[in-house]
Amino acid sequence: MNAVEFQGVAYHLHHRPLVSNLTFSIPQGETLVLLGRSGCGKTTTLRLINRLLNPTAGEIRVEGISTREWNPIALRRRIGYVIQEIGLFPHFTVARNISVVPTLENWEPQRIQTRVLELMELVGLGTDFADRYPHQLSGGQRQRVGVARALAADPPLLLMDEPFGALDPITRVEIQREFHQLQQRLGKTVVFVTHDIQEAFRLGSRIGLMQAGKMIVLATPEEFERSTHPEAKAFLAVRRG
Repeated sequence: MNAVEFQGVAYHLHHRPLVSNLTFSIPQGETLVLLGRSGCGKTTTLRLINRLLNPTAGEIRVEGISTREWNPIALRRRIGYVIQEIGLFPHFTVARNISVVPTLENWEPQRIQTRVLELMELVGLGTDFADRYPHQLSGGQRQRVGVARALAADPPLLLMDEPFGALDPITRVEIQREFHQLQQRLGKTVVFVTHDIQEAFRLGSRIGLMQAGKMIVLATPEEFERSTHPEAKAFLAVRRG
């Protein structure tokens, strides 16, 4: 079964097309990396999935249901969302930041506490971080909290918008490796936005290359290596140095 389906999707802003004619499916358990230069439509595509934006034309289906038929709040609670800025609440502890969605879902306090501690271990933070505040953490630690928060209510789908882009190169590679291992264990469906070809190859089971609001290549990393599209070849040249 497909977790997400795009069928002839377009989105216009002030009559200017930001994405157009998007038709593709994302099977359950896949990590689809949306790759492309700035302004190509990657983030717009991501935001259409959780109804932060509504398509101008076409249809998006999540778990077989059109996003127009989903209650937006119910849909977003089925989807973990991680962004580069992380967006942690500065006046909340790490534990409280992670527990936001389970609290909104009225989980029992003991269940929330158990889940928070489980997730902190899962993302590589010791439980002694639970009572710290975001300003007391490094960038990599804050990003781990962001991933834990996105996973808190065990959503089947994760949307990740350049989540590791602000990290230093060494920390970035480390957290990419950790996230890849985490994804292999959890089997979530992930849509991951990046402009970094190396990151796309490290994390993606498929890579969707976008240009001018269109999906121009959709392929496994092995297939992408053989692409003859000029934009794919430009990214591959960067990867090969």
